[in-house]
Amino acid sequence: MMDKRDEKKCVDSLVIKTSRVFPIDTNNHNTLFGGKLMSYIDDVASISAAKHSRCDVVTASTDSVDFLVPIRTSESVSLESYVSSVGRSSIEVFVKVITEDLITGRRQLAATSFLTFVALNQEGKPVVVPNVVPESDEEVMLFNTAPQRVKVRKERREHSEAFANVVKL
Repeated sequence: MMDKRDEKKCVDSLVIKTSRVFPIDTNNHNTLFGGKLMSYIDDVASISAAKHSRCDVVTASTDSVDFLVPIRTSESVSLESYVSSVGRSSIEVFVKVITEDLITGRRQLAATSFLTFVALNQEGKPVVVPNVVPESDEEVMLFNTAPQRVKVRKERREHSEAFANVVKL
């Protein structure tokens, strides 16, 4: 049961960014450098989180980035992000990366990613965010599978904290 918070639709946080892939953005395989794509992903996801919460947000976790196909210089790359789930002050954002061959028009899903942000007030303290209401089949599927990702995220965080206590500086 949802608590008595404001609600926003997933589409209200939709962000779309399209870029051409230039040779300067590629690696030694002549495909888009993964770090460049990860920067794009964090950028659009942070905008989606801020649109949903209408306050400052900070990246708490890049939960996953799954690279599915290489992205080449003959293609454009479009990133679509939106809020897929929320906690009390946490905001999960889904990002899909779509390539398009600019000559043939062929489109492919090139990558997917989940990131988590925390909404902050002006004093830098976490604030309650609106609930999210999924509508499309994709949004509903992501919303319904969010508890599994939250569980994995929490376990990974616990492992990271335990590891940090052992690592020598």
